Amino acid sequence: MDLFPDGAHVRLRSRVRDGMYLHADEDGAGVSLVPVRASLNAAWRVHRILRDGATCILLHGAAYGRYLTATEERAPFGIRGERVVQGVYDDPNEAAVVWKAVGAGNGVHVLLRHINGNRLLRANGRHFAWNTSVSVEHPDKEHDDALGGRAHPTAAGVAKPSGSSYRGFPSNFTSSTSCAILKPQQQQQQQQQQQQQVHPVRRFIRLFRRRAEPEPVELQRTIRFVRADANGNFNEQDWGTFQFDGRSVYNLRSQVARHAHELVQFHRIMVCTRAGRYGRLTPLTTDLPRNQEQMDVIALTARSPATQDFQYPNVDAP
Repeated sequence: MDLFPDGAHVRLRSRVRDGMYLHADEDGAGVSLVPVRASLNAAWRVHRILRDGATCILLHGAAYGRYLTATEERAPFGIRGERVVQGVYDDPNEAAVVWKAVGAGNGVHVLLRHINGNRLLRANGRHFAWNTSVSVEHPDKEHDDALGGRAHPTAAGVAKPSGSSYRGFPSNFTSSTSCAILKPQQQQQQQQQQQQQVHPVRRFIRLFRRRAEPEPVELQRTIRFVRADANGNFNEQDWGTFQFDGRSVYNLRSQVARHAHELVQFHRIMVCTRAGRYGRLTPLTTDLPRNQEQMDVIALTARSPATQDFQYPNVDAP
């Protein structure tokens, strides 16, 4: 458990698929293996809890705040085990989001074991490069396909950076393009860089998918928002709602400020999301997931006491 300190950001790397990392998919629902480590979607924040007297870990994505969740649903045809998704932590007794870290081999690697059924997080596609799925399955003798990470580098890059070049954020907020709110042209450049690192087979498959898919329409979702005080406290009865078009986190921040009647103080608003009532706050610094699901947004005051303990992943850490 020392490799998963509470509040730290970690990456999970496959032991058998070199250079592949557990990635929160842009649809906000799935998880997969992607050969990109310098991405907010590959960073997961540790949330430690006590369950039946033992310390367990939960992992919520640094991009969308949703929790790594093991389901009881059978994985798609040809994939072993049960599905793993991005889920919510809405019940203090919820088991689907709870994991334990276990050592493997000589202790250099760490595996994630789900608390229900002794299932291990599994990287698929060992013999088929196009298969980038992730599932949970009861282990075999050698745990050959278990998904984990090397002990020392996986947990790197969690320090609170200094300096800021983006108005309205705490002084400890990094100006790295992967952590600061990106404008549309910056988002496009980052996506192009990530696409260049995608496996050629997967890129080929995506090409045919794009040709088969209809032209995308602008997404609309319900935003449930609440204004927190300087200490991050808010009334669970004070949630308001509005309809939001698109995925731009920059526009979301503006709309939240307007509905909170603080448009003049727009630069003082910091937006976070929470995946379930018992989920921890995750600062929103990249565009919203590609779906139309309702999202909970908590508006904080930048540089207030509530933001001082936030940590932001250093996606470029080794």
